Amino acid sequence: MKTRSFAVIGLGTFGSTVASELARFGNPVLGIDTDARHVTRLADTLSEAIIADGKDEAALKEAGVGNYDVAIVAIGEDLEANILCTMNVKMLGVETIWVKALNRTHHRILTKLGADRVILPEQEIGQHIAQMLHNPLVRDYVSLGNGYHVVDLRVPSQLDGKRIGDAAIFTKYDLRALGAMRDSKYLSCEGGDLTLMEGDKLLILGKRTDLRHFGDDLRDGG
Repeated sequence: MKTRSFAVIGLGTFGSTVASELARFGNPVLGIDTDARHVTRLADTLSEAIIADGKDEAALKEAGVGNYDVAIVAIGEDLEANILCTMNVKMLGVETIWVKALNRTHHRILTKLGADRVILPEQEIGQHIAQMLHNPLVRDYVSLGNGYHVVDLRVPSQLDGKRIGDAAIFTKYDLRALGAMRDSKYLSCEGGDLTLMEGDKLLILGKRTDLRHFGDDLRDGG
């Protein structure tokens, strides 16, 4: 797989985390911030870290931002700087642009400006936390779009010893078991022959409403 290059503009908590993780995965990462402390902190972690203003198109051009495959605008509370920076990286011809939004209105503005992905970190993390607090069996979930999600669920005692094909609760809610992890071993659910064990990590595909009712039934011992 071809390595992509990333320019992260705004190195606060969110931006520095994204930049550091991308660098850890082996990607070339340019970090940009107006605060010298943030830049210095990541100087040895990223491919390059410089002090520059995202509102200044000339400064971004001189930094070579237009040569990067992806720009992540992670500027925090400064709405004007966030929007101007998004416009600048768009003008510089960056192929893919991800932007951190402050709220729903900001989200709509950034979408109109041509951002490929607009992130509301606090809201997205809040939804994940609420889902896991609501049902302790749910370890994590991923949205696939069009109402479909994949849920990572810990198999409870009431499904221990049951074959996937014999567990009526799956057909009751029109769900599909994709696979399971037992310790470090992956087990296929194809054909419905897998016998579940309590504690297995089970991946389930379905619509959000069906998944919620399924989880509620398991949580309540149904």
